[in-house]
Amino acid sequence: MYTLYIANKNYSSWSLRPWVLLTQLGIPFEEKLTPFLGTSSSWTAFRTFSPTGKVPCLRDGDLTVWDSLAIAEYVAERHHSVWPADPRARAWARSAAAEMHSGFEALRSHCPMNCGIRLQLNTHPAALTRDLSRLQELWSEGLSQLGGPYLAGAAFSAVDAFYAPVVFRIQSYQLPIDERARNYVQRMLALPAMQRWYEAALQETWRDPDHEEETLRQGTLLQDLRAA
Repeated sequence: MYTLYIANKNYSSWSLRPWVLLTQLGIPFEEKLTPFLGTSSSWTAFRTFSPTGKVPCLRDGDLTVWDSLAIAEYVAERHHSVWPADPRARAWARSAAAEMHSGFEALRSHCPMNCGIRLQLNTHPAALTRDLSRLQELWSEGLSQLGGPYLAGAAFSAVDAFYAPVVFRIQSYQLPIDERARNYVQRMLALPAMQRWYEAALQETWRDPDHEEETLRQGTLLQDLRAA
């Protein structure tokens, strides 16, 4: 059985990707959660299982796979449901996942993942507006050309998992998106795996000062739904 090392569900967008992929597809794994403890302390703690000192990290026996995209590809070699079966849909899904993996920098920096809060942004810089525009364009392309209701067709796949953190960001920061994107967000939030992650995130009592400061710099806190 796989062992998946992750950090706090409230904060860790990178951990969410393989976790929701494996969980939603019913691929068995053991979860090992190590909370963020500040930048230097977290690196030391994560280095006990991850060569980069970062999460996520997957262990399969004595084999270690780090980085969320590498984990998805490794698991896909053993479980064919990870990517769409159709070659055209699979190529689009891999391209879209890679774009998320390396892009959308403004969306990441202005809206760090914090599942349990609702926050009103102080500003909507041009770079964030461009990222949201590209996001809606990309989602619309996948949903319309590949048939929906998921990004690459009728079934949830790795490309949806890669955009799962964006779904939580849209909810937390009340980001303006069009109706088609909003419907996709609601569909994703209704997935059993997403609900399990969200419920666990709300129950976490850990607070990482670096993540909290990064979030609160962006705007006005409207609600904190997390356990005290």
